[in-house]
Amino acid sequence: MCIAAWALPVSLHGQSSFIFSISGKVTDSSGSPLIAVNVTLEGSNRGTATDEHGKFIFTNIPSGEYVLSFSAIGFSKQKLTMTVEKESQSINIKLVENIRQLSPVVVTATRNDRVASDIPVKVSTIDKQQIQQTGSLRLNDILAEQTGLTIINDHGAGLQVQGLDSDYTLLLINGEPVIGRTAGTLDLNRITVGNIKQVEIVKGPGSSLYGSEALAGVVNIITDRASGTGGSAALRYGSNNTTDLALEGQYKSEKSGLYLFGNRYSTNGYDLSKDVFGQTVDPFSSHTLGSTFDYNFSSKTNFSINGKYFTETQQSKFKTGTQQQTVIGAGEVTEWSINPKLTHSHNDQLKLTFRFYGTTYNTESLLEYKTTGEVYDRTSFGQSLYKPELQAEYFVNARNIITGGVGNTWEAVEATRYQSRQHFSNTYLFGQYEWLPLDRLNITAGARIDMHSAYQSQLSPKVALKYDVLPWLSIRGVAGVGFKAPDFRQLYLNFTNSVAGYSVFGAGVVTAEVESMQTQGLITEILTDLKQFHDLKAESSLSFNLEFLTQLSSTWSASVNLFQNNISNLIETVTVARKTNGQAVFSYLNKDEVYTQGFESDMSYSPAQSLRLSVGYQYLVAKDRETLSNLNDGNIYARDPDTQETYRVSKSEYGGLFNRSKHTANVKAFYHHAKSGWGASLRINYRSRYGFADRNGNGILDIDQEYINGYATVNTSITKIIGEVISIQAGCDNLFDYKNPEYITSLPGRLFWGTVRMNIKSKNKNKP
Repeated sequence: MCIAAWALPVSLHGQSSFIFSISGKVTDSSGSPLIAVNVTLEGSNRGTATDEHGKFIFTNIPSGEYVLSFSAIGFSKQKLTMTVEKESQSINIKLVENIRQLSPVVVTATRNDRVASDIPVKVSTIDKQQIQQTGSLRLNDILAEQTGLTIINDHGAGLQVQGLDSDYTLLLINGEPVIGRTAGTLDLNRITVGNIKQVEIVKGPGSSLYGSEALAGVVNIITDRASGTGGSAALRYGSNNTTDLALEGQYKSEKSGLYLFGNRYSTNGYDLSKDVFGQTVDPFSSHTLGSTFDYNFSSKTNFSINGKYFTETQQSKFKTGTQQQTVIGAGEVTEWSINPKLTHSHNDQLKLTFRFYGTTYNTESLLEYKTTGEVYDRTSFGQSLYKPELQAEYFVNARNIITGGVGNTWEAVEATRYQSRQHFSNTYLFGQYEWLPLDRLNITAGARIDMHSAYQSQLSPKVALKYDVLPWLSIRGVAGVGFKAPDFRQLYLNFTNSVAGYSVFGAGVVTAEVESMQTQGLITEILTDLKQFHDLKAESSLSFNLEFLTQLSSTWSASVNLFQNNISNLIETVTVARKTNGQAVFSYLNKDEVYTQGFESDMSYSPAQSLRLSVGYQYLVAKDRETLSNLNDGNIYARDPDTQETYRVSKSEYGGLFNRSKHTANVKAFYHHAKSGWGASLRINYRSRYGFADRNGNGILDIDQEYINGYATVNTSITKIIGEVISIQAGCDNLFDYKNPEYITSLPGRLFWGTVRMNIKSKNKNKP
């Protein structure tokens, strides 16, 4: 820790005195900067926290003697007595680690750097070391092994959180939203994990800080930035000719840092049904380029800029039609983003951050008949988003912190399935107050208002608290409102399937389209009043989380989290009309109210420094309230497939929402022996049975034939570090070769793989 003081002479009541600015940089024993260290001037209400570079500053300090106190989770508290005189001073002190207090620094839950164990919001983190120990390649691989998260494969690998589908979870990279959803699903296969520093998972409503799509929670990916000078290369090869090459380089000086990353991922795909023409997953390849540049103008002002470029190509081949003609073609995805950020600490109390974010996502697909070359299908989709934002963080004192911000998003989409280019704009304001009335109590309250061009304004409040009941027992509680705006598809989609003949229209265009079809004599029957489609509302949620955490020792910890999510105005697909060709017209309406509730539990135990064991479990109930009401009234029937008799379905037979497992669990063991360089991991993931489709036509999940059986997968890895440069890793995913070709096409069977990694670092470490 370096502290420097600068003097400015002033006259106070006729006497000569000096006013100082005290600045410093807090580091650990290795010289690396420490984030979110609480720095206070004892005997006053002056306090601040170190920024992402470990720096802090106090201004307007009269000359005299002061006691500075430094505290951070994971480090022993230290005090420094210093006399501030006319001369500038520099004192080097490093905080000493305290292994009993180790906890990661997170930013997602409060939009500011905070120690995870201090904040009142439930946050889970996955660091770079854990990602490398598992040998994961894509984001869905690592998220699938976390408690309370389930990967759902529908138009890509989406994420289900506490029983809520992927379109209710906001995915961020460095705090900014990822776009490019297909039917509400954001495909996690797009995101490589090679340049991820940390993944932060906040469960529960996040709309009070992040707006739409954060009903279920927020997943924020923090990417690497320069921390030294050097580079690395990693090459993995595995089953199905899957290849992953990752390269990174970094340079760090006193004032600046540059980090570069490149990744190429390719696979031949796989085929689970040999008797069907074409593969289950066709061959594809992707490339990712990323960079981060940091520059410190001064101890008060920092500039950084992140950039990313992604492209993916895929080959397709299948047969269609009564004559089973072969169709071939290719699709391409391109995505780029840029994110400059300027941070300025005006003084020890006020910190300002200006961000700008711009991103685009485009897809192109061309399918042709192999024999004739005629076009079978040509589609394109383009989405863009631009977002400026100003955020202020004001430290009233060490126990009162206010955060606020204002921003605007401009979003547009243009696609073959939309009549014209559509766009949204949204201006938003958010505020948050962190209050620590006692050393053991943290209360955080906040709210955000979104003023959207396509629907009425939304207010999203949230309150959270954390209370340390005992040194080894803490309680966290969160209650909040979330919302999800109607997306472009639900408002403006204009699609008619040329083969099957059905049509799907967004709520904003369905009335005009159906009336036009009536004029043309294409409609035989109207099934839903067209007047209902004039006011599609945002979906909203009221959610609660109550967590109990225990830390009996540095080797053993456990937590239990109770949760409930109540969703209103759920946007559902409805049948609007029947066409003369016998097919239907579909659109979207606010219809159902659903809830998910249950509990999740995690336990971690380290019997030795080299071994870490953990167990996670989630119990989930997810049901539709209207269905429950109809069951109570005896209005839902089913037909016995053997006797053909009709009977009333009882409430106990109702299995809840489709694609939700009542039980999910994981067991993980990680071993790393630093002296020998050997490491290993064993991870078991279990998912109980879940509903797949309505087989008896009554629209609900109620018979055994509508379920997919539960299953478990086992993943393993073994690592050997050779010297300080090379590491070799081998592993097997889905060790016992579980497959379900009919219903679970995302599991290709047993996969073997091997990785060679080389790390090169400069021997001359740059001093901060």
